[in-house]
Amino acid sequence: MFDKILLLGPITWHIPFLTGLLCIAGVYVFFVKRVAKINLTHPQVLLFLFGIGLLYVITGSPLAKFSHLSSSLHMTQMSILYFIVPPVILLGIPKHLFEFLWKTPWMKKICKLLLPSMIALITFAILFFMYHLPIVLTVLTKSNSLHNGYLSFLFVLSFGMWWPIAIPDPKQRLSNKQKKRYALMSGLILMPACVLFILNALFDGANNPLLAQATSNLCLPLQSGSGPVSLLPPPFNTKLDQLAAGIFMMGLHKIGLMITVKLGGKEANSHFAGAYLHKQISP
Repeated sequence: MFDKILLLGPITWHIPFLTGLLCIAGVYVFFVKRVAKINLTHPQVLLFLFGIGLLYVITGSPLAKFSHLSSSLHMTQMSILYFIVPPVILLGIPKHLFEFLWKTPWMKKICKLLLPSMIALITFAILFFMYHLPIVLTVLTKSNSLHNGYLSFLFVLSFGMWWPIAIPDPKQRLSNKQKKRYALMSGLILMPACVLFILNALFDGANNPLLAQATSNLCLPLQSGSGPVSLLPPPFNTKLDQLAAGIFMMGLHKIGLMITVKLGGKEANSHFAGAYLHKQISP
């Protein structure tokens, strides 16, 4: 199996992307120490750096190429990218640093370009669903620039989608009741993309355009009417694989919501407890 996977090309690491992320991490550490004045071992700092590291692992490492080999691996990568990384990064920004950045003119200009959270959620859900339609994905894979631009736009939208429950300022987040309502709504809006994989599994299934692109330069035999043979053994690239893709997406979205609400709740409690303590000891 692995000798076939190696035929896809050299195992490479995206060094320019890594350099960019290291620069972002360096700027973050500088402002955390200069503005927020917290230690680098603080949970929020570790959370932000973990989010940056996870982003690189799933998009800039060889794992990104392996994720094209099956629907379930692909959906796991996409779900981590859009349902885990954005809220982790947002929750990793300290409140004082966020308030400092919020007052800067360039941040205000950027915020004017962002869509409202509900519109971002609906737009993300529509584009995410369309991305996994075979005909759309086939067109996108013909141009790396178009494909990467589409995925990057989805990544930007995902931050707007998570903003109401993961905004760095705990006081501006939705209440617990509103969070539950928003979580339910986001699950329903994203459901069609999950159902698409499940329906494909229940009926005739669908080809994997990403796999077709990855194997286009290989001399592999054809399966009857279904494109090149799979580089991975069953159950990959079968009906079970597509069923797993839909289930993994629903599961990771649920996990993302649970992690965000739990970590956000702890951070808010810590913030209000610190403010109360400061008020009690202040003269």
